Amino acid sequence: MLIADDEPVSLERLRLSLAAFSDIEIVGSATNGEEAMSLAECTPADLLLLDIQMPGRTGLEIARELQGPNAPEVIFVTAFADFATEAFEVDAADYLLKPVKQDRLEEAIQRARRRRSPTGGAGTVSATQTVRPPVETGYEHEFWIRKRDGFLRVPVDQILRIEAARDYALLHTDTNSHILRITMAELERRLNPENLLRVHRSAFVRPDTVARIERNDSGVTRLHSHDGAMIEVGPSYAKRVASALGVPLESAKT
Repeated sequence: MLIADDEPVSLERLRLSLAAFSDIEIVGSATNGEEAMSLAECTPADLLLLDIQMPGRTGLEIARELQGPNAPEVIFVTAFADFATEAFEVDAADYLLKPVKQDRLEEAIQRARRRRSPTGGAGTVSATQTVRPPVETGYEHEFWIRKRDGFLRVPVDQILRIEAARDYALLHTDTNSHILRITMAELERRLNPENLLRVHRSAFVRPDTVARIERNDSGVTRLHSHDGAMIEVGPSYAKRVASALGVPLESAKT
């Protein structure tokens, strides 16, 4: 793995976070875009963690130049949400906002690994397959995502989780994240809650991906999904989440 960030403090925080992964080796680090590009070209690495705004070259420029059949996976780590559209246009594995939470870093790395797997990850449905629309009428069963060269169809059946990113929504699947310009309120009207349940003003979760529920002493409830994501339940959504999951959340203590 190569890491690049022009802020020494951010670079060190990233090193400390990655130390939790016993099977990850950092083979190089850079503090500017030119150095990061040089390392990427001469150092074998299957994953790059790149800041976006760096002197010399941006992380986006590096990702574009490295695109190809043997290109490494790229996870962007940035303080700005504004570049998410461009990040997914270069097929980034994920887009993390600083300060990076450990569970989101783990989720991003696991997604990058699934993308490199020959099978694309267990249970992944190809975007070119025909997905049976839900029996219920009035709900979306697919979204068309704008790409630089056209549009990509993303079936709702593939979406594991949705999170808000300002005026956009990030649709997370097993192997990719897609950005869609839509409000969370509009998504709530268009999605079947049995398939994607709103659990917070800024999050939806597929109920059957929830592997564990915790509730801390401060009364905060979090859902842990099978792919390592951790999603907080908003207080006003607790009852509907409890009903959908069939769990009395008030008794789900850590």
